Amino acid sequence: MERITSLLKVLWRPSTNFVRTRYHSEKTRIIKRYGYEEKLWSGGLMPRSLGKRLPMPEYRPLNPWTERRALFGQNDYIDILGSGELHPLRTLYTIPSWIKGVSGNEYQILLRKKKMFAKTGSPQVRPTKWKELEKRLGFLYRRLNRKTKTGFSST
Repeated sequence: MERITSLLKVLWRPSTNFVRTRYHSEKTRIIKRYGYEEKLWSGGLMPRSLGKRLPMPEYRPLNPWTERRALFGQNDYIDILGSGELHPLRTLYTIPSWIKGVSGNEYQILLRKKKMFAKTGSPQVRPTKWKELEKRLGFLYRRLNRKTKTGFSST
């Protein structure tokens, strides 16, 4: 037994752990972005530029009677308060015709767009756009067929 302990004393040595700093106070701070000068002012409420005040923009009140502001929301209650002759879809003036009144997913909307533009000169005039449309339709077709769950059959 003595022989084993004397052999272990010769062969075994405690492992040493090298630590760069022994105490937290000995840690040095790494200087990052040395020489960088911040261009945004973060000193307080009043921004200054090299001791001079920044120019104040001239106050110009908005015109509430421009066409866009004056007619904003004019057709919101046309279906409730109107006589019933005008459908709310007819008031959507700025929307493309292939989107008006569509309630469906992206695939159905793109199918409608392709159907409407197929008879025009769009495939020849804009071949890249047409190819991208067909490519997106193909992707959505495959995705819908693979990922959508159908009803289970009773048999």
